[in-house]
Amino acid sequence: MRGQGPSGPLRGYLNGAIDLVLRVGAGSRARYLVVDHKTNTLGERPPTAADYQPAALADAMCHGDYPLQALLYQVALHRMLRGRIVGYDPDHHLGGVLYLFVRGMTGADAPRVDGRPCGVFDWRPPTALITDLDALLAGRELERP
Repeated sequence: MRGQGPSGPLRGYLNGAIDLVLRVGAGSRARYLVVDHKTNTLGERPPTAADYQPAALADAMCHGDYPLQALLYQVALHRMLRGRIVGYDPDHHLGGVLYLFVRGMTGADAPRVDGRPCGVFDWRPPTALITDLDALLAGRELERP
């Protein structure tokens, strides 16, 4: 995902809450995803599922600085899982993020574009990005070969 980046400096206090952590699978096959709900209105009024196609969602994500939010949520999940799962492996256990743009979700028969349902944005950031951001936020040196 590429964007212009957040508008303004990244200094100060951040506040947020993860809406939901979803476990997919069980036991050693379990993966964990961050789920966030958005009520943004995209397109014309009244909106249709077509206004919430994957390309429109990517634009809305970048416009709202949601990639930064998603990364911070992934770091929070990484930290939680690291402390709770024996044998934790972020490459395996972190499943990415789902942003549910609820106004574009029309149910089980939602239109799909390239197999992806309208109204659902999914992204799995690279593990190294998450672990590097975790280290930076903790004030640790980045581990590089």
